[in-house]
Amino acid sequence: MGQADQAPASRAGARGKQPRSNPTPKAGRNLPAAVVVGLAMLLGVLGGLLFLPLAFVAIVTVFAVFGVWEIYRALEANGTRMPIVPVMTGTLAMPFAAYFGGIESQLFALLLSAVAVLLWRSIESAAGSANSIFAGVFTLGWVPFFISFAALPLHAAGTTPLGLWPGGIAPIGAWEIAVMLLLVVSNDTFGYLVGASLGKHPMAPKISPKKSWEGFAGSVAGATLIGVLAALFVLDKPWWVGVLLAVGTVAAATAGDLAESMVKRELGVKDMSSILPGHGGVMDRLDSIVFASPVAFIMYGLVAGA
Repeated sequence: MGQADQAPASRAGARGKQPRSNPTPKAGRNLPAAVVVGLAMLLGVLGGLLFLPLAFVAIVTVFAVFGVWEIYRALEANGTRMPIVPVMTGTLAMPFAAYFGGIESQLFALLLSAVAVLLWRSIESAAGSANSIFAGVFTLGWVPFFISFAALPLHAAGTTPLGLWPGGIAPIGAWEIAVMLLLVVSNDTFGYLVGASLGKHPMAPKISPKKSWEGFAGSVAGATLIGVLAALFVLDKPWWVGVLLAVGTVAAATAGDLAESMVKRELGVKDMSSILPGHGGVMDRLDSIVFASPVAFIMYGLVAGA
């Protein structure tokens, strides 16, 4: 420690005060709060998914609504006013369209919402219209459209009940979504634990300085272990299916995390909000899921015959 460092410490000791320690761990998160909030959300989502599918779709929609609202506020603070009414209407519609009507209805809801953004913005002033329209269509694709892929396996089950699953037995589609969410949680958990203790080489220092290659390796290793076990004991698939699902999910979740970090850096914000203790905003939790959902849906289709 140099003299410049010793002087403040000496003055603090002379005043009878100890320098305050940083309560935030190396990886930049309050771990106890993050774990409690994360487990509460996971239990609520899994409860709806495995017992009351429409409740799961409603929870997905609520998360999407909060995520879109956070993006709207961040954009507005930077001078871009997104057409919130048509965007929020599309956000409410897309998950239910995917659940009841499948991918065709989901795509139609996206197209209709994008047209509504154009029409809504055309009746307002021309100033900033290009940025406003782009922000609206981009947000529709980024959040509600991508996350609606989490509801598609439920539609593929062949029945879309308004109440409990028929016979009280969740179909394979529900378990596929549960495994996808478990892999996303594994990606975050193992990446955090390894990155916080061993992380030395930043993956993208200009976008997310605290995300390291060591943490990424931990995510891959941990998710692969969970993926293999889930493939064998939950999905009744060969072990290599679990490896493919894990690697694909980790890659998608990491890309989603970096994409949101890039947007936040461009907007000059650290977190989208502070609504979730230990996590930041809703989008700070959805960033991985919105990218992992369509990737997992495609991968499940590719390995369906395995």
